[in-house]
Amino acid sequence: MTFSRKEFRQLIRQKRNQLCSDTQYQAGLDLAQQFLSIAQLKNAKRIALYISADGEIDTTPLINELWKQGKETYLPVLHPFSSGHLLFLHYTPNSKLTYNKYGIVEPVLNQTLVCPVNQLDIICTPLVGFDSQGQRLGMGGGYYDRTLSRWYNTGHGPLPVA
Repeated sequence: MTFSRKEFRQLIRQKRNQLCSDTQYQAGLDLAQQFLSIAQLKNAKRIALYISADGEIDTTPLINELWKQGKETYLPVLHPFSSGHLLFLHYTPNSKLTYNKYGIVEPVLNQTLVCPVNQLDIICTPLVGFDSQGQRLGMGGGYYDRTLSRWYNTGHGPLPVA
């Protein structure tokens, strides 16, 4: 059976939302352990992540571990003036959060907390799954693709991790 990208996204999202909370929690711990073993993390200072939504793997254990290591964490915010793009804001345990138009948690916009994409060391991109060629299959909005296209094309800039 062949699925369209949209159908594949729906199927995977449905399956991951059916996982029990213990399985989701363990997956978050496993993610943190695997991420912390990435060689590039040693010298990285600024890491962009996301707060999990819609059954995504729980990033909370990873964020907590990064804070323990003294790493700066950043979360995506929908760009208010450049439709379809993201800004990345410094995220701390005291950050004020809100919901964006998609119901996704993001920091309250504060220009003084914005980190330009080219100053991030690693960007963790959310995904639904991988397609048959091993390419990241995002949520379908193209926000990360547009935001990172300049760096994907040059091979320079933050390390994207899916």
